[in-house]
Amino acid sequence: MFFLVFNQILKENTFEKKVYLCGVFAVKSKIDIRKLTLEQLRDHMVAMGQQAFRAKQIYEWIWQKSCTDFDEMSNLSKPLRDALKQTFVINAVKVRRAQRSADNTIKSSFVLHDDNIIEGVLIPAPDRMTACVSSQVGCSLTCKFCATGYMDRKRNLQADEIYDQVVLIGKQAQENYGVPLTNIVYMGMGEPLLNYANVLASIARITAADGLNMASKRITVSTAGIAKMIKKLGDDQVRFNLALSLHAANDRKRNEIMPINEQNSLRALADALKYYYAKTKNAVTYEYIVFNGFNDELTDAQELVAFCKHLPCKVNIIEYNPIAFADFENAQEDKIEQFADFLRQKGIITNIRRSRGKDIDAACGQLAIKETVESAT
Repeated sequence: MFFLVFNQILKENTFEKKVYLCGVFAVKSKIDIRKLTLEQLRDHMVAMGQQAFRAKQIYEWIWQKSCTDFDEMSNLSKPLRDALKQTFVINAVKVRRAQRSADNTIKSSFVLHDDNIIEGVLIPAPDRMTACVSSQVGCSLTCKFCATGYMDRKRNLQADEIYDQVVLIGKQAQENYGVPLTNIVYMGMGEPLLNYANVLASIARITAADGLNMASKRITVSTAGIAKMIKKLGDDQVRFNLALSLHAANDRKRNEIMPINEQNSLRALADALKYYYAKTKNAVTYEYIVFNGFNDELTDAQELVAFCKHLPCKVNIIEYNPIAFADFENAQEDKIEQFADFLRQKGIITNIRRSRGKDIDAACGQLAIKETVESAT
């Protein structure tokens, strides 16, 4: 009698097999379709009795058209769409809340399939439209000036979750300003090089001809400085831009504000960056917040000039954005200008980056989840 019941269950659940184990029915979990390569998807189609070319159609829906609903794949038959829903899942990221700043920056909190929350930012400017995306839920690096550093790191983001942020922020750019994204910066929550595989996989899908087809040179990955992973970027000969959050060019000061420096000293970072440049020939950007009374003196600028001599680079001086957890202050405006002028006099390309979205906690270093998690809207 048991085998008759068991066989009937298998017949009635072609795509969601149930197995009787120790008196409990366990449902076979669905496959995350966006983790499959095109070749793997072809194999699944053939195993399901479908023609292999269906895999390419589905792949185009997922990555080129950014479709997250099988029912919207209109060139597939309804039986096939139903079969896909039974076998696969698309763990789509959703916008939970969007806030617009007085300067038209838009910060979004995104809800993930497991109810974790991350944040991303759309930064509009006259000459570009930039998406700032997160790579982790929280962060483990505990940089003293960064709000995310005071959160726990819960997990890495998957490649498709990073990709979804770009798609959703891109839609905001079109809907609010009528222009597409021009740039992507991995400068949101988390340390990208501690989620290396997923970050590179997301960039592969964003830049692929059968993906979003964005140019690699429009993408910048920012790191707090993981020497061995910077070398790996060189070995992989990446084509996107690399930025190092430096903020101090001597170890004592950098240790004080960025504990990661204790295991990744400036000498180790310099060696890694030289290796990276030798492999890729890509110049590096150094990000430098000028803190009042901490790293804003001429001696600090001289140390930065010395560090810049290791390889072709430019410096972005970033305005500090206060957070509730720290007592740092932005340097005086005249000191920032003097600091930048000194670097320029030494032949270093230097830009002063003004904060965007500070009034909604969307500026650099301010991203953190402050509200109680609610259902996505």
